[in-house]
Amino acid sequence: MTAPSLGEWIAKTFGRTPANLSAYERALTHGSQAAANYERLEFLGDRVLGLVIAEWLFQHFPGEPEGALSRRLNALVTGPVCADVARRLGVVPHLRLGKQAREDGAADSDNVLGDVMEALIGAYYLEYGLEAARTFVRSAWEPLIDVHSQAPKHPKSELQEWAAAHNRRPPEYAILDRSGPNHAPRFKVKVSIGKLAEASAEGTSKQEAETAAAAALLAKLAKLAKLAKLAK
Repeated sequence: MTAPSLGEWIAKTFGRTPANLSAYERALTHGSQAAANYERLEFLGDRVLGLVIAEWLFQHFPGEPEGALSRRLNALVTGPVCADVARRLGVVPHLRLGKQAREDGAADSDNVLGDVMEALIGAYYLEYGLEAARTFVRSAWEPLIDVHSQAPKHPKSELQEWAAAHNRRPPEYAILDRSGPNHAPRFKVKVSIGKLAEASAEGTSKQEAETAAAAALLAKLAKLAKLAKLAK
C-alpha cells in the first residue's frame, strides 16, 4: 500500500489543502538531505506549540497555580511527545533524509521526529495563521491533555525535593557516554545522591537521559524505603 501524496496527507492531517507545498517540504527535510532543512521552521513551530498548549492549559485547568500549569506544559511539549504525535499522524513516510541518516535510523529518532512535528506546525502557522494552528494542535494533542489527573512533577524536581526533605546532598549528574551520529545521539547519564544511591539511564538528549536517570533513582529510593519499613 503506497503512502498518500504529500498534498493529500497535509490536507487530511491538517484539515486544509496547502496552496504551496514548499514550506511543508522544507519542514520534512533533514539537514543530511539539503541545506534548506526544517531547523528555522522548527524554531517557529516550537514557539507556536508552546503558546497554544499554554493557552489551552490555562483555560482547561482554571484552578491550578502557575507551577502546576508549567509542569503540565513541560510534559506535553517534550521531544518524545512531539515525536509520538508525529508517528501517530503518519509523518515518517514523508521524511526527506540523506542516505547516511536513513541508515543511522533517523526515521525513528525522537529528536528528528519531534523537530519535524514542530516544523510542520510552523509551516501551517505561516500559511493559515494562529487560529488554524490552534485548531490543529488541540486536535493532535487532545488525547494527551487529560492524561494526568494531577500536574505531573518532573522527576528531576521531585528528586531534588526528596534530597532536601531527607537532608541529603543535592543530586549530581554525570555523562557516562555519548554515542551515535549527531542527528540521532544517545546519552548515558548517572545520577547520585552522595554515597546513598545512584542510577543510570539513556536518552536521545542529555536532558532526556537525566530525566530517565532521576526517575530510576526515585524508584530505587522508594524500594529502599519500603524494604527499610518492612525490616522494622
